[in-house]
Amino acid sequence: MTEIIHPLATVPQDQLLARAEADPLRPRFHFVSPAGWLNDPNGVSQWNGTYHLFYQYNPEGAFHHDIQWGHATSTDLVTWTDQPVALSPSAGPDADGCWSGVLVNDNGIPTLVYSGRVDGQELPCLAVGTPDLRTWSKDPANPVIAAPPAGVEITAYRDHCVWREGATWRQLVGSGIRSRGGTAFLYESADLRSWDYIGPLFIGDAAQGDPADTDWTGTMWECVDLFRAGQGSLGSASTDNSPDVLVFSAWDDGDTRHPLYWTGRYAGNSYVPGDLHRLDYGGRFFYAPQSFLDESGRRIMFGWLQEGRSDAAMVEAGWSGVMSLPRVTSLAADGSLTFAPVPELANLRSNHVHVGGMELVADAAPAVSAVSGNQLDLELHFQLAPGASLRLEVLATTDSSETTVIEVNREAGPDSHGTLRLDRTRSSLDPTVDVEEKSGPIPMPAGKVHLRVLVDRSALEIFANGKPLTARVYPTLHGKEVSLAAAAGTVQLQSLDAWTMADIFTDSRQLHP
Repeated sequence: MTEIIHPLATVPQDQLLARAEADPLRPRFHFVSPAGWLNDPNGVSQWNGTYHLFYQYNPEGAFHHDIQWGHATSTDLVTWTDQPVALSPSAGPDADGCWSGVLVNDNGIPTLVYSGRVDGQELPCLAVGTPDLRTWSKDPANPVIAAPPAGVEITAYRDHCVWREGATWRQLVGSGIRSRGGTAFLYESADLRSWDYIGPLFIGDAAQGDPADTDWTGTMWECVDLFRAGQGSLGSASTDNSPDVLVFSAWDDGDTRHPLYWTGRYAGNSYVPGDLHRLDYGGRFFYAPQSFLDESGRRIMFGWLQEGRSDAAMVEAGWSGVMSLPRVTSLAADGSLTFAPVPELANLRSNHVHVGGMELVADAAPAVSAVSGNQLDLELHFQLAPGASLRLEVLATTDSSETTVIEVNREAGPDSHGTLRLDRTRSSLDPTVDVEEKSGPIPMPAGKVHLRVLVDRSALEIFANGKPLTARVYPTLHGKEVSLAAAAGTVQLQSLDAWTMADIFTDSRQLHP
């Protein structure tokens, strides 16, 4: 759970929903809370065929305070139904908030493991649910771990990853050891209620690298997630030499940095890291990710798209925070992860526009005037000559006084590498919003690129050859133009397909379903 404290400047409850719905920047096919504040995905799962998305929620206003567990369900990962709040603060160890956690299946009993907050401290708690996961009862033994490990000076202690190895439950709690780095403390239990401390699974080195680096590992790890990337389960022998993936969100003294992951090997009571990777090139705009295996064997991941506008703007709008589109996590040939939006999102598509093959050369007029909109799914296949660059503009005004620019560049040399870049410097005329450039490397065999861009008003998710870049933009002129050009060299466009994406909420919603 991410600790971001906002001023308690409230909007009257009867105005929150109206303000949120009226905001033209509010996404329409991403999941958002009915109004108020949303952050980390929690308890993401599929239970008896139904997908469940729990999330950190404050229905009082668009600020972090009095955090509850919002709840929504879906049969297709696309359209969602609001359910009653699952957890709310009560007298005891979660009096100041029910923070992030997971859902596990305890011999058929749905069980939430979450961080209860009281008096400035977060400790592990349990709640058990009814078979439909709509009603939850907190365990009288809460907190089930009474304190962080003794004798260790920690930076913070919260968020959970829980799994079963045979008859034994294992749990990671995100933390950090002061003057050393982020870590995840390992515990085990026979019943989810009495836990034995094992030790740190692995300790990062906060002194390594510059804190400004996009792969700095931070002083604390939030929202740890450990899973086997290929066949098999944690703790079992790997039949295909697939890695165990340790995901975490780097945090430093209240500052949410970026999600990272190691590929390595979990065995016994420790994790041996191999390579460190950036999980999403948007940094804090895809934060606190959590994943699960669905009933068809896919690993599905959600993340929190933080805001890039001021606290005052969020409070005035009546809402804050967007859930990412669910993405399928796969293992690439080089041992890293690749990501793609779940294919079910195609159910929202309409008004298909297809552009066939053409050659784009630098300094020529932009192409694709037939595509426009602020709720779009764009899919491109193209090939870049060495040193070439494709430039895609979205949410642009006709005079380009406001525009968001996506560029894919190929290196000039013989290597099959390139860069995905998002230029937001002209995405908004509002001088208070975040417009920092985002970028990262992408594999590019023979210069070939598959680019997927999902535009949802202020939410932007980009996938280039399986590498994601997620960000927020806040156009003030609400332009809808799309254009395509070669920024350098020659680009062979095989195809561009564009669709308008439908709203996923068409009926009125309630702050307290």
